[in-house]
Amino acid sequence: MMHKLDKRQRAQMLRDRLRQAMSLTGMTQSDLARQTGVDRSTLSQLLKDTGARVPNGQLVAECAAALGVSADWLLGLSDRPERAADLVATAIAMTEAPRAMVDDQIFAWHQEAAGYKIRHVPAALPDMLKTEDMLRWEYAPSLGKTIDQAIGAARDRLNWMRSARSDYEVAIPLSELENFASGTGYYKGLPVHIRWTELAHLRDLHSQLYPTLRLHLFDDRKLFSAPITVFGPLLAVIYIGRNYLVFRDTERVAAITAHFDQLVREASVSQRDLAGYLNGLITSVG
Repeated sequence: MMHKLDKRQRAQMLRDRLRQAMSLTGMTQSDLARQTGVDRSTLSQLLKDTGARVPNGQLVAECAAALGVSADWLLGLSDRPERAADLVATAIAMTEAPRAMVDDQIFAWHQEAAGYKIRHVPAALPDMLKTEDMLRWEYAPSLGKTIDQAIGAARDRLNWMRSARSDYEVAIPLSELENFASGTGYYKGLPVHIRWTELAHLRDLHSQLYPTLRLHLFDDRKLFSAPITVFGPLLAVIYIGRNYLVFRDTERVAAITAHFDQLVREASVSQRDLAGYLNGLITSVG
Protein backbone atom coordinates (compact mmCIF):
# COMPACT_ATOMS: atom_id res chain seq x y z
CA MET A 1 0.00 0.00 0.00
CA MET A 2 1.36 3.44 -0.92
CA HIS A 3 1.89 5.97 1.90
CA LYS A 4 0.13 9.33 1.64
CA LEU A 5 2.60 11.98 0.50
CA ASP A 6 2.37 15.72 0.96
CA LYS A 7 3.05 17.98 -2.02
CA ARG A 8 6.71 18.56 -1.12
CA GLN A 9 7.39 14.82 -0.75
CA ARG A 10 5.64 14.06 -4.04
CA ALA A 11 7.66 16.72 -5.84
CA GLN A 12 10.90 15.30 -4.45
CA MET A 13 9.90 11.76 -5.43
CA LEU A 14 9.11 12.93 -8.95
CA ARG A 15 12.55 14.51 -9.29
CA ASP A 16 14.29 11.44 -7.87
CA ARG A 17 12.43 9.06 -10.17
CA LEU A 18 12.99 11.25 -13.22
CA ARG A 19 16.73 11.15 -12.54
CA GLN A 20 16.60 7.40 -11.93
CA ALA A 21 14.74 6.72 -15.18
CA MET A 22 17.05 9.02 -17.14
CA SER A 23 20.08 7.23 -15.72
CA LEU A 24 18.70 3.79 -16.59
CA THR A 25 17.85 4.81 -20.15
CA GLY A 26 21.00 6.88 -20.69
CA MET A 27 18.85 9.87 -21.61
CA THR A 28 20.27 13.37 -21.05
CA GLN A 29 18.28 16.45 -20.12
CA SER A 30 18.63 17.63 -23.71
CA ASP A 31 17.29 14.30 -25.00
CA LEU A 32 14.32 14.38 -22.63
CA ALA A 33 13.56 18.04 -23.39
CA ARG A 34 13.58 17.31 -27.11
CA GLN A 35 11.29 14.28 -26.79
CA THR A 36 8.82 16.03 -24.48
CA GLY A 37 8.81 19.27 -26.45
CA VAL A 38 9.76 21.56 -23.55
CA ASP A 39 12.69 23.92 -23.13
CA ARG A 40 15.81 22.42 -21.63
CA SER A 41 15.86 25.22 -19.08
CA THR A 42 12.36 24.30 -17.93
CA LEU A 43 13.37 20.69 -17.43
CA SER A 44 16.61 21.70 -15.71
CA GLN A 45 14.72 23.94 -13.31
CA LEU A 46 12.30 21.11 -12.52
CA LEU A 47 15.13 18.72 -11.68
CA LYS A 48 17.06 21.25 -9.56
CA ASP A 49 14.07 22.67 -7.70
CA THR A 50 13.90 21.78 -4.01
CA GLY A 51 10.42 23.11 -3.40
CA ALA A 52 6.94 21.65 -3.70
CA ARG A 53 6.45 22.47 -7.38
CA VAL A 54 4.91 19.59 -9.37
CA PRO A 55 4.62 19.97 -13.16
CA ASN A 56 1.29 19.70 -14.92
CA GLY A 57 -0.12 16.35 -15.95
CA GLN A 58 0.77 16.84 -19.61
CA LEU A 59 4.49 17.19 -18.87
CA VAL A 60 4.47 14.23 -16.47
CA ALA A 61 2.74 12.11 -19.13
CA GLU A 62 5.23 13.19 -21.81
CA CYS A 63 8.19 12.38 -19.54
CA ALA A 64 6.72 8.98 -18.66
CA ALA A 65 6.18 8.13 -22.34
CA ALA A 66 9.69 9.23 -23.31
CA LEU A 67 11.31 7.26 -20.48
CA GLY A 68 9.18 4.14 -20.89
CA VAL A 69 7.73 4.24 -17.37
CA SER A 70 4.27 4.90 -15.92
CA ALA A 71 3.15 8.37 -14.88
CA ASP A 72 1.82 6.82 -11.65
CA TRP A 73 5.32 5.63 -10.78
CA LEU A 74 6.86 9.06 -11.44
CA LEU A 75 4.28 10.65 -9.14
CA GLY A 76 4.70 8.06 -6.39
CA LEU A 77 1.28 6.50 -6.93
CA SER A 78 2.80 3.09 -7.76
CA ASP A 79 5.88 1.12 -6.79
CA ARG A 80 5.99 -0.49 -10.24
CA PRO A 81 7.72 1.56 -12.96
CA GLU A 82 6.23 -0.54 -15.79
CA ARG A 83 3.39 0.88 -17.80
CA ALA A 84 0.01 -0.83 -17.41
CA ALA A 85 0.15 -2.39 -20.88
CA ASP A 86 3.61 -3.79 -20.14
CA LEU A 87 2.44 -5.25 -16.82
CA VAL A 88 -0.47 -6.99 -18.52
CA ALA A 89 1.78 -8.30 -21.30
CA THR A 90 4.16 -9.72 -18.69
CA ALA A 91 1.43 -11.25 -16.56
CA ILE A 92 -0.62 -12.78 -19.38
CA ALA A 93 0.67 -14.38 -22.56
CA MET A 94 -0.45 -16.80 -25.26
CA THR A 95 1.79 -19.45 -26.76
CA GLU A 96 1.09 -21.96 -29.48
CA ALA A 97 -0.08 -25.41 -28.38
CA PRO A 98 1.04 -28.24 -30.69
CA ARG A 99 -1.02 -31.40 -31.11
CA ALA A 100 1.25 -33.26 -28.69
CA MET A 101 3.68 -32.29 -25.97
CA VAL A 102 6.68 -32.10 -28.27
CA ASP A 103 7.47 -28.39 -27.97
CA ASP A 104 10.36 -27.09 -25.93
CA GLN A 105 8.14 -24.58 -24.11
CA ILE A 106 6.22 -27.25 -22.20
CA PHE A 107 9.40 -28.89 -20.97
CA ALA A 108 10.87 -25.47 -20.13
CA TRP A 109 7.91 -24.75 -17.84
CA HIS A 110 8.42 -28.11 -16.10
CA GLN A 111 12.11 -27.35 -15.64
CA GLU A 112 11.42 -23.81 -14.42
CA ALA A 113 9.13 -25.24 -11.73
CA ALA A 114 11.57 -27.96 -10.61
CA GLY A 115 11.03 -28.61 -6.90
CA TYR A 116 7.52 -27.16 -6.89
CA LYS A 117 4.28 -29.13 -7.00
CA ILE A 118 2.79 -29.48 -10.49
CA ARG A 119 -1.02 -29.55 -10.59
CA HIS A 120 -2.55 -30.82 -13.83
CA VAL A 121 -5.99 -31.35 -15.32
CA PRO A 122 -5.33 -32.95 -18.73
CA ALA A 123 -7.45 -32.53 -21.84
CA ALA A 124 -7.64 -36.33 -22.05
CA LEU A 125 -5.34 -38.79 -20.27
CA PRO A 126 -1.92 -37.32 -19.41
CA ASP A 127 0.54 -37.94 -22.26
CA MET A 128 3.35 -38.81 -19.85
CA LEU A 129 1.23 -41.66 -18.41
CA LYS A 130 0.29 -43.26 -21.75
CA THR A 131 1.75 -46.40 -23.26
CA GLU A 132 3.54 -46.18 -26.59
CA ASP A 133 0.68 -48.02 -28.31
CA MET A 134 -1.78 -45.50 -26.90
CA LEU A 135 0.31 -42.55 -28.08
CA ARG A 136 0.62 -44.02 -31.56
CA TRP A 137 -3.13 -44.63 -31.85
CA GLU A 138 -3.91 -41.11 -30.68
CA TYR A 139 -1.31 -39.01 -32.45
CA ALA A 140 -0.11 -40.91 -35.53
CA PRO A 141 -3.05 -39.73 -37.74
CA SER A 142 -2.18 -36.07 -37.16
CA LEU A 143 1.56 -36.19 -36.53
CA GLY A 144 2.70 -38.82 -39.03
CA LYS A 145 6.45 -39.27 -38.85
CA THR A 146 6.78 -36.94 -35.86
CA ILE A 147 4.90 -39.38 -33.64
CA ASP A 148 8.26 -40.64 -32.38
CA GLN A 149 8.98 -37.10 -31.15
CA ALA A 150 5.69 -37.07 -29.26
CA ILE A 151 6.54 -40.41 -27.68
CA GLY A 152 9.98 -39.12 -26.74
CA ALA A 153 8.46 -36.01 -25.18
CA ALA A 154 6.05 -38.10 -23.11
CA ARG A 155 8.94 -40.27 -21.92
CA ASP A 156 10.95 -37.15 -21.00
CA ARG A 157 8.04 -35.95 -18.87
CA LEU A 158 7.76 -39.32 -17.14
CA ASN A 159 11.51 -39.54 -16.54
CA TRP A 160 11.41 -36.03 -15.10
CA MET A 161 8.69 -37.15 -12.71
CA ARG A 162 10.62 -40.29 -11.73
CA SER A 163 13.59 -38.12 -10.76
CA ALA A 164 11.35 -36.63 -8.03
CA ARG A 165 12.32 -33.04 -8.80
CA SER A 166 8.64 -32.14 -8.47
CA ASP A 167 5.50 -33.71 -7.07
CA TYR A 168 2.71 -34.20 -9.59
CA GLU A 169 -0.99 -34.11 -8.80
CA VAL A 170 -3.28 -35.01 -11.68
CA ALA A 171 -7.06 -34.57 -11.54
CA ILE A 172 -9.03 -36.55 -14.14
CA PRO A 173 -12.81 -36.54 -14.73
CA LEU A 174 -14.46 -39.89 -13.99
CA SER A 175 -16.25 -39.76 -17.35
CA GLU A 176 -12.89 -39.62 -19.14
CA LEU A 177 -11.80 -42.95 -17.68
CA GLU A 178 -15.25 -44.49 -18.14
CA ASN A 179 -15.31 -43.48 -21.82
CA PHE A 180 -11.78 -44.80 -22.18
CA ALA A 181 -12.63 -48.17 -20.67
CA SER A 182 -15.75 -48.58 -22.81
CA GLY A 183 -14.11 -47.28 -26.00
CA THR A 184 -16.76 -44.60 -26.51
CA GLY A 185 -16.68 -40.91 -27.43
CA TYR A 186 -13.16 -39.72 -28.13
CA TYR A 187 -11.89 -43.29 -27.70
CA LYS A 188 -14.23 -44.92 -30.20
CA GLY A 189 -12.31 -47.47 -32.24
CA LEU A 190 -9.48 -47.82 -29.71
CA PRO A 191 -8.61 -51.56 -29.63
CA VAL A 192 -9.43 -53.52 -26.49
CA HIS A 193 -5.85 -54.61 -25.84
CA ILE A 194 -4.62 -50.98 -25.86
CA ARG A 195 -7.33 -49.93 -23.42
CA TRP A 196 -6.60 -52.87 -21.09
CA THR A 197 -2.85 -52.29 -21.14
CA GLU A 198 -3.19 -48.52 -20.65
CA LEU A 199 -5.41 -48.89 -17.58
CA ALA A 200 -3.02 -51.45 -16.06
CA HIS A 201 -0.11 -49.12 -16.88
CA LEU A 202 -1.87 -46.22 -15.16
CA ARG A 203 -2.58 -48.33 -12.07
CA ASP A 204 0.99 -49.62 -11.86
CA LEU A 205 2.62 -46.22 -12.42
CA HIS A 206 0.55 -44.68 -9.66
CA SER A 207 1.54 -47.50 -7.32
CA GLN A 208 5.23 -47.14 -8.22
CA LEU A 209 5.45 -43.35 -8.08
CA TYR A 210 3.09 -42.50 -5.22
CA PRO A 211 3.34 -40.07 -3.43
CA THR A 212 5.40 -38.23 -6.05
CA LEU A 213 2.47 -38.91 -8.38
CA ARG A 214 -1.07 -38.60 -7.05
CA LEU A 215 -4.13 -39.17 -9.23
CA HIS A 216 -7.49 -37.71 -8.23
CA LEU A 217 -10.74 -38.65 -9.96
CA PHE A 218 -13.54 -36.09 -9.76
CA ASP A 219 -17.17 -36.32 -10.84
CA ASP A 220 -17.50 -33.91 -13.76
CA ARG A 221 -21.28 -33.97 -13.40
CA LYS A 222 -20.74 -31.97 -10.21
CA LEU A 223 -17.52 -30.09 -11.01
CA PHE A 224 -16.14 -28.74 -14.27
CA SER A 225 -12.57 -27.96 -15.16
CA ALA A 226 -10.93 -26.79 -18.34
CA PRO A 227 -7.52 -28.39 -19.04
CA ILE A 228 -5.03 -26.56 -16.81
CA THR A 229 -1.53 -26.91 -15.42
CA VAL A 230 -0.23 -24.98 -12.41
CA PHE A 231 3.55 -24.86 -12.11
CA GLY A 232 3.97 -24.21 -8.39
CA PRO A 233 3.54 -20.50 -7.55
CA LEU A 234 5.25 -19.44 -10.79
CA LEU A 235 2.62 -19.71 -13.51
CA ALA A 236 -0.68 -21.25 -14.46
CA VAL A 237 -1.57 -22.43 -17.97
CA ILE A 238 -5.01 -22.97 -19.48
CA TYR A 239 -5.21 -25.07 -22.65
CA ILE A 240 -7.69 -23.59 -25.12
CA GLY A 241 -6.95 -25.68 -28.22
CA ARG A 242 -4.42 -24.10 -30.54
CA ASN A 243 -2.91 -22.04 -27.74
CA TYR A 244 -1.99 -21.99 -24.08
CA LEU A 245 -3.17 -18.99 -22.05
CA VAL A 246 -0.37 -18.34 -19.58
CA PHE A 247 -0.72 -16.36 -16.34
CA ARG A 248 2.22 -15.30 -14.18
CA ASP A 249 0.56 -12.82 -11.85
CA THR A 250 0.18 -14.01 -8.27
CA GLU A 251 -3.57 -13.41 -8.00
CA ARG A 252 -4.56 -15.51 -11.03
CA VAL A 253 -2.07 -18.29 -10.28
CA ALA A 254 -3.52 -18.49 -6.76
CA ALA A 255 -7.10 -18.54 -8.10
CA ILE A 256 -6.39 -21.39 -10.53
CA THR A 257 -4.53 -23.26 -7.79
CA ALA A 258 -7.58 -22.91 -5.51
CA HIS A 259 -9.78 -24.27 -8.31
CA PHE A 260 -7.55 -27.33 -8.64
CA ASP A 261 -7.47 -27.87 -4.89
CA GLN A 262 -11.27 -27.93 -4.87
CA LEU A 263 -11.19 -30.76 -7.42
CA VAL A 264 -8.89 -32.67 -5.07
CA ARG A 265 -10.99 -32.01 -1.96
CA GLU A 266 -14.15 -33.19 -3.69
CA ALA A 267 -12.59 -36.12 -5.56
CA SER A 268 -14.97 -39.06 -5.86
CA VAL A 269 -12.25 -41.74 -5.70
CA SER A 270 -9.71 -41.52 -2.89
CA GLN A 271 -6.04 -42.47 -3.18
CA ARG A 272 -6.80 -45.57 -1.10
CA ASP A 273 -9.54 -46.66 -3.50
CA LEU A 274 -7.84 -45.76 -6.77
CA ALA A 275 -6.25 -49.14 -7.48
CA GLY A 276 -9.57 -50.91 -6.84
CA TYR A 277 -11.41 -48.50 -9.12
CA LEU A 278 -8.90 -49.02 -11.95
CA ASN A 279 -9.02 -52.78 -11.45
CA GLY A 280 -12.77 -52.59 -11.88
CA LEU A 281 -12.34 -50.73 -15.18
CA ILE A 282 -9.75 -53.28 -16.32
CA THR A 283 -12.17 -56.09 -15.58
CA SER A 284 -14.91 -54.30 -17.52
CA VAL A 285 -12.66 -54.06 -20.58
CA GLY A 286 -12.29 -57.85 -20.58
